[in-house]
Amino acid sequence: MTTAPAPLPLIALTMGDGAGIGPEVIVPAVLHPDTLARCRPVVIGDAERLRQAARILGVDCAVVSVPTPTEAEFTPGRINVVDLGLLPADLPWGALSPAAGNAAYAYVERAAGLAVNGEVQAICTAPLNKEALHAAGHLYPGHTELLAHLTGVEEVSMMLSTPKVKVIHVTTHIGLIDAVNRIEPGLVERTVRRGHQAMVRAGVPEPVIGVCGINPHAGENGLFGYGEEEEKIVPALEVLRRDGIDARGPLPADTAFFLAARGDYDLVVAMYHDQGHGPVKVLGIEAGVNLTVGLPVIRTSVDHGTAFDIAGTGKAEAGSMIEALRQASEMATAPVN
Repeated sequence: MTTAPAPLPLIALTMGDGAGIGPEVIVPAVLHPDTLARCRPVVIGDAERLRQAARILGVDCAVVSVPTPTEAEFTPGRINVVDLGLLPADLPWGALSPAAGNAAYAYVERAAGLAVNGEVQAICTAPLNKEALHAAGHLYPGHTELLAHLTGVEEVSMMLSTPKVKVIHVTTHIGLIDAVNRIEPGLVERTVRRGHQAMVRAGVPEPVIGVCGINPHAGENGLFGYGEEEEKIVPALEVLRRDGIDARGPLPADTAFFLAARGDYDLVVAMYHDQGHGPVKVLGIEAGVNLTVGLPVIRTSVDHGTAFDIAGTGKAEAGSMIEALRQASEMATAPVN
C-alpha cells in the first residue's frame, strides 16, 4: 500500500506596502511553476491591488478572494488572496501613504495569527515602508521587531541569505552608537546560537561561523577603539567554543566577508546593520532572502525595500520573492532535530 505524499506547505504571503513593488513581485512569484511545485501560497492583502499589478505587468490571471488559506484552491493562473480590503481604489503608486502603512501592518498581524494557530506553515513577507508604518501609528522599526511582538517573543535575529554569503545580525535597526552600547557577550552568544541552529536546520550539520569585530581591523589588538572586542565578543566566543560551536573571531569585517564569499565560512555574524547589509547587497541582493530567526513560526522575506521609484511601472524583478518562497517552503518541510 503506497502512502500519499504529504501536502505542500501552506504559506501566508503578506502583500507589504501596497504603494510599493510588493504587488508587482507577488503576482509573477505566486504564478511561477517552481513556486507551485514547492508550496501553496496564499496572499494576505488586497485583491484589487493585485489585479492592478497584474494589469501593469500584462499578466492574465485570476485573483480570487478566499475566507481562509485552507479554503484556497491551487491551479495554474490562479492567485488566492485573503482580502482585507483596506486600500483605497485610487491609491497612488510610489507615494508614502498612512493607509498603505496601516494595511501593511494588518496583513502581517493576520499572517502571524494564522501561523501561530497552525493554519499556515510559514510566513513570507513583501516589503513594508517604515515611514508609512509609523505614519499609521505602528511604531516598529521593521518586520523583525513587529513579528517578535505579535508572536510574543522578546528577542529574535535578522539573517540575510544569498547564494554566496549568509549573515546574521547582533543588532539591526538602531543607531550605530546605540548598537555599540547594546552589544554585550550574552547578546553575541545568543545570536550566534540562533544562527547555528538555523544553519543546522538548513542542512549544514557543523557550520563554520565567522564573527566580525566592531572596530576596523577588529580593534587591531587595542590600536582602534576601547577594547570592545575583548570586552563584548571574546567572552561569548569562548563559551560557544566550549559547547562545540565553531565560531571564529573576532574578525575584521572586510576579511570575514571576503573569506565567506569564497566559501571559508557558512555564516557571518555582523555586529550592526550596515556591517552586514552592505556586503550582502553587493554579493547577491537579486537572490537575497531575509529570515527572522528565533520566532515560533517560520518567516522569510525579500531582501529589498518598497522601491517607490519604480513602483507601478512593471520594472520590479520577482527573483528575490521566488527565492523567499522557496526557502520558506524548504524550512517548513525540513525535519526539526
